[in-house]
Amino acid sequence: MSFRELHPNLRLRIGVGFFQRFFDIMLVPLMVIHFSRLYGAATAGLMTLVVALATVACNLVGGHLSDVYGRRRVLMAGEAGAFLSFVGLAVVNSPLTHSGPATYLLYLTATCSAGVALPANEAMIVDVSTPESRTTVYTVNYWVVNLAFMFGSLVGGILYDGYFFQLLLAASCSTLGIFLVTLLALSETAPPEAAANPRGVRSALVGYVSVARDRVFLRLILAALLVWCVEVQISSSIAVRLGSDFPAQRLISLGSWTVDVDGVNVLGILRAVNTLLIVACALWVGRLLSRYDNQLRMVVGISVFTLGYLVWAVSSSAWALILATFVVTFGEIAALPVNQALLADLVPAEARTKYMAAYGLHVRLGYLVGSLSVILSSVASRWVMAALFAAFGAGSIHLYRHLFRLQATRTARTPQLEAAL
Repeated sequence: MSFRELHPNLRLRIGVGFFQRFFDIMLVPLMVIHFSRLYGAATAGLMTLVVALATVACNLVGGHLSDVYGRRRVLMAGEAGAFLSFVGLAVVNSPLTHSGPATYLLYLTATCSAGVALPANEAMIVDVSTPESRTTVYTVNYWVVNLAFMFGSLVGGILYDGYFFQLLLAASCSTLGIFLVTLLALSETAPPEAAANPRGVRSALVGYVSVARDRVFLRLILAALLVWCVEVQISSSIAVRLGSDFPAQRLISLGSWTVDVDGVNVLGILRAVNTLLIVACALWVGRLLSRYDNQLRMVVGISVFTLGYLVWAVSSSAWALILATFVVTFGEIAALPVNQALLADLVPAEARTKYMAAYGLHVRLGYLVGSLSVILSSVASRWVMAALFAAFGAGSIHLYRHLFRLQATRTARTPQLEAAL
């Protein structure tokens, strides 16, 4: 299936998602730097923690509202809030005035507005895709996100000093454009049965309690969490190891021209190579793998991905780490779109955005595991850490195989139920 054959809402949301991710990836690290310069690193860390917790709460609120009022209305409300917040951020960081507290409150508002809209956006992608097209859709979306990551990181790093106001002004214009696209071009996609969902705080709590009792969904969250617990190590225990224990070494030597690297340099190279490979190869590799069974893709993808992280965890050779990046990237490209498609197939349509909001909690839990891994790595050897990562990968494969069997059983039952009706 080509991009032009996708539902118009899908094409618009993927295109809009590029600009949303671009400014998000560009501005979030810059805001942390900005607050640390104003208030110190410790206070800035506490401020960003509050933002993260508020975002989780807003995700859950947005999930309930989208199931009750529809995707389009919640998207419009969230994007309008983000636009007004970025306008305010540009004003209070203009050449005429500056206010640190106002900057923080407006940034918190912008992040919360985006958090409210996120489950509706994810649910809309599921609403208008089919089980056959979802792996392709999520492959394209994955490629777009990484393209935004690459350009957002580059532009933000270059323009922060001296152009902070201009970046915020550009974000204001972008969020206005996104709001207008939602207002003028997007149609409602919520399934008809969602309109019968009860409203109010009590119904929201009851809805999330029912999500928490869905054992199949809990297995899916746990499987995704185990994979994320491996992936987050490049920003936690592996990053610490490279920064403290990795020996400086010569990477390239061509005559009089040499390139020497230390652990911090290698960490930057690994991130850059991973992003470039995804941007360059994700669509091509995705098409190549589309002929294979999704369960096979998932099992092989997680196995290869975990193997690459094991090399990252133990190796002290720069070139071995760089080569392992190719393995890690292939595993990502193989497994991640399939995981998103499996999620879309297993959640009930009438409560889709609640499930999407709850699913996002595995990312926050993974960051907590990453922090604990840093503590563990201070007393455990790198081989122990590698064994832990291998256990995470093996556990996720076991859970995913069970989920695919369950999905196959449900698929087989559907024609029988339709025939009975």
